Amino acid sequence: MSSIPTPPTQHEEIFRDSVATISKEGKRNYIHPKKPKGRLYNLRTWFSRFYLVVFFTLPFIKVNDEPLLMLNVLERKFIIFGMIFWPQDFFIFGIGMLTFIVFIILFTVAFGRIFCGWACPQTIFMEMVFRKIEYWIDGDSTQQKALKKMPWNTEKIWKRGLKFVIFFTLSFVIANFFLAYLISMDRLIDDITHPAQSIGTLISLLGFTTVFFFVYWWFREQACIVVCPYGRLQGVLLDKSSIVVAYDYQRGEPRGKLKKANNPKIEEDHDCKCDDCKGDGGCKSVVQKLEQVQPVAAVHGDCIDCAACVKVCPTGIDIRNGTQLECVNCTACIDACDAIMTSIHKPTGLIRYASENSIKNKVKLTFNRRIKAYTAVLSLLILLLVFLLVSRTDLDARLMRTAGMTYTSLPDGRVSNLYNLKLANKTHKDIPIYLKLENLPGEITLIGNTKPVIKKEDYTNLQFFVKLKREDLKNWKTALEIGLYDSTGKIKTVTAKFIGPEIYN
Repeated sequence: MSSIPTPPTQHEEIFRDSVATISKEGKRNYIHPKKPKGRLYNLRTWFSRFYLVVFFTLPFIKVNDEPLLMLNVLERKFIIFGMIFWPQDFFIFGIGMLTFIVFIILFTVAFGRIFCGWACPQTIFMEMVFRKIEYWIDGDSTQQKALKKMPWNTEKIWKRGLKFVIFFTLSFVIANFFLAYLISMDRLIDDITHPAQSIGTLISLLGFTTVFFFVYWWFREQACIVVCPYGRLQGVLLDKSSIVVAYDYQRGEPRGKLKKANNPKIEEDHDCKCDDCKGDGGCKSVVQKLEQVQPVAAVHGDCIDCAACVKVCPTGIDIRNGTQLECVNCTACIDACDAIMTSIHKPTGLIRYASENSIKNKVKLTFNRRIKAYTAVLSLLILLLVFLLVSRTDLDARLMRTAGMTYTSLPDGRVSNLYNLKLANKTHKDIPIYLKLENLPGEITLIGNTKPVIKKEDYTNLQFFVKLKREDLKNWKTALEIGLYDSTGKIKTVTAKFIGPEIYN
């Protein structure tokens, strides 16, 4: 479950045989983490605010009357930063996804699971939106546990009902914006205002709302531990040089309870009996007393075994056991430990961003061969992706001879072939085109519309005859090049084979 060696510990490694969110009986063990606070938590809060502003404003931003970002899977239409991608561009999308995956691998090898704690939508909505509302309604960890044990009286019914309504309303709002990224905000608003004509949208909206409510009301951290494959991947990707949230066991072990200068245990000198404390140094009354005592005796490490890092963990792990798949690198344990270290006049950083090598051997992160290899592959993929985007044309064309037909001999001695030209306009404007033979003299006769206009973001199928003189045919198959032009010039050239009578020398 961990690729980084487990530090020496006084405790049995039973954590490797079970998950913190599952009890011994196999039932759900609900996590009630203490409300985190500290420098890193404040930074995460500001980053989350920016993230939420972007999430809720992006669907309203348009470029050429189209959304800036839309991923319409059903209609196979993708708009990314104003560029429209159709099924014909799927290979570009594939290269882009491959580049993203390699980037994730490289980033994880170097910096661990920092994405999960700082940028993952699941973590941001859970910890920075729904969890804060829960703290506001139910109180901190101790109050939440007491409320859970409380009988169904007026207070519990009121708080549970209020939280249910707010959570469901927020889930409904998130579902609307999530759906807007799939079908565009304009279409979503139109479907909502005409529900009888858009039953599919209504069903999708209710389905997404139910899923989001289920995740944030009940499933919670299980989405990161059980469902998300990234936690499993990190066990393969991390090595001893990866930067992760780590406990400095060289400095912290062996653990020992903090004692006063005259050595009586601190548990004997404070009267706090709260569920959150139990005399182990995890509440305000203990912290105040810690500020008045001398540092830990030299026979012990800096860790006073206060379990503050465990109480704030949203996935219920003990980071002192080493890197575990449940850890999302949210840094709540760093802030909690730093607060305790400051209180007992010890240097902060007992829990910090570090690698196994930096803790064990005091070695900084190096640009090793593994990272160099990933960087080289990533650079090549980025160059390929840039080339494909730059060389991508606004008009996709596919020219084919009409199936089941050969050539036709005309009365004037010329030979004609019938062709189908499939066109896809990837731009936000109509494109009028005309066709011209590039490599041979001849005539192109369109069937139907003689002045075709390819509508914006639409498909068009043109049929036309190509008529060539017999003397221009060198064999029964002749290469044919046809240029596609608009009012500004040639857009692209398409090729096909022209079938004629067998030529005998």
